[in-house]
Amino acid sequence: MNTSRPRGSGRPTLTRTDGALLRVLVVDDDPDLAEVLSGALRYDGWQVRTAGDGVSAVAAARELLPDAIVLDVMLPDTDGFAVLRSLRAVRPDVCVLFLTARDAVEDRIAGITAGGDDYVTKPFSLEEVVARLRGLLRRAGMARQSEEGPRLTVGDLIMDEEAHEVTRGGELVELSPTEFELLRFLMRNPRRVLSKAQILDRVWSYDFGGQAHVVELYISYLRKKVDAGRSPMIHTVRGAGYVLKPVAR
Repeated sequence: MNTSRPRGSGRPTLTRTDGALLRVLVVDDDPDLAEVLSGALRYDGWQVRTAGDGVSAVAAARELLPDAIVLDVMLPDTDGFAVLRSLRAVRPDVCVLFLTARDAVEDRIAGITAGGDDYVTKPFSLEEVVARLRGLLRRAGMARQSEEGPRLTVGDLIMDEEAHEVTRGGELVELSPTEFELLRFLMRNPRRVLSKAQILDRVWSYDFGGQAHVVELYISYLRKKVDAGRSPMIHTVRGAGYVLKPVAR
């Protein structure tokens, strides 16, 4: 699987028709794959939940009421087709993208016949999965493109992704392209601790071969620009990574 993500894709923000974040449930018994895929979807602006088997998938769907489901065909307690039948009882109109290691024509037909909306075989590109989900929801009339352009907001920190502008408290913050990408990743995951490895993978799109100090360096650059003379938003969680949080009032 290609786990890299093109930097600065400039893709317009997609939301539910009521303006809320799109909700997606990722169902796969491989925790590493589920984490990587969830990270890519969160980076794209989705609200994400994961489940590792059929029973927990149905329970999570009842709580989340997802707009889309990424569903592995082979699960430890049942198959994805049986899970889909249960999920349709919870969310009849939910968009379903099947994941499978089998790419025979009959397997694809079985997935679509079972009620799936699309089908992706492993290994797959993260970009392809995200793009297909976006396409499914647009065609189903369940999502719309933001009229104001792609903007991220955490507290008084605002990022206009299209114009590549960042302000804090109404004041412009000048950032280099790499600083912008790092801040974008932090802002797409507010209050979530991100490890150096996750940051390297998402921002630089490849492993620096252990040179994790580059993350520390760019975090320090960001702090000087985003937090300078203000209450800090970028925090270090010792032994775990970094987190961006709005200032408590």
